[in-house]
Amino acid sequence: MESKTCLGIEATAHTFGVGIVSSDGKILSNVKDIYTPPAGYGIKPIEAKWHHEKVKEKILEDALMNSGLKIEDINMVAFSQGPGLPPCLNAGLDFAKKISLETGKPVVGVNHCIAHIEIGRLATGCKDPVVLYVSGGNTQVLSFVEGKYRCFGETQDIGIGNAIDKLGREMGLDFPAGPKVEELAKTGKYSELPYVVKGMDTSFSGIVTECINRFRKDAAKEDICFSFQETCFAMLVEITERALAHTGKTEVLLTGGVAANKRLQEMLGIMCAERGGSFFGCPMAYAGDNGAMIAWTGVLMHGARCSETEMKILPAQRTDDVDVGWV
Repeated sequence: MESKTCLGIEATAHTFGVGIVSSDGKILSNVKDIYTPPAGYGIKPIEAKWHHEKVKEKILEDALMNSGLKIEDINMVAFSQGPGLPPCLNAGLDFAKKISLETGKPVVGVNHCIAHIEIGRLATGCKDPVVLYVSGGNTQVLSFVEGKYRCFGETQDIGIGNAIDKLGREMGLDFPAGPKVEELAKTGKYSELPYVVKGMDTSFSGIVTECINRFRKDAAKEDICFSFQETCFAMLVEITERALAHTGKTEVLLTGGVAANKRLQEMLGIMCAERGGSFFGCPMAYAGDNGAMIAWTGVLMHGARCSETEMKILPAQRTDDVDVGWV
């Protein structure tokens, strides 16, 4: 069968990305540009949208050039439909509509969270994992059961990535704060923090508040970062292990922007080894938000093209809202 190509547009938050993936799973191109908020602030949604509008044509041009294809060679267009920040999502939707109108190509709306899972499965070769999906706005333990990616546990307030960035802003660290927090933690000492696991769910906001209070009382940044990571990551590993026990599965996939953290990878690897299971970490190029993950999920969803009435954003769409007929 002749290989088809899908162009994916990622625009849920700070990243605007365009990826091109073939139906046989070859990632032909993956280009992105990231909006950086002013120092001391989180993402300003309208400014992020302005960023996306400014860079979109150049990102598309670079993605096509890297793939060696022309826009006419693309068979379908996929866009991140939700969840995400509405102004950013609209920037992606409008661009997908524009390309479709100019080329006549069908459009597919993709769930951003599921795209993180599918690019992880493609890149690592894992088959049927329990997924720990950790990013700025999302923190969930997921796995495929009876036609959907079911959520076994999630944050009750903010995502672990946002928690790290909030702590980093208070300590004067650059955005994104994750790499610097990880570096500072390497020389820190542990002091006990609240450990908040509620059934299979977690909560991070109170832990962040406690860390900020300690920082304002002149506790060492290194000690705060080490204690924060050890506590929050232990919580995430605990609920992931419970999901493994409940489902009887043997694979764990770590994906999302926070998947870059080496300590979280290490802790999950130890847990999997102790259970006789296998740990898979999504490669850095595809762990954070990117267009290739949208394109690949669009390939998997082929046939689920959007009608005119369905071509809209879904900012609050949940992972377990989506029927997954391809697994």
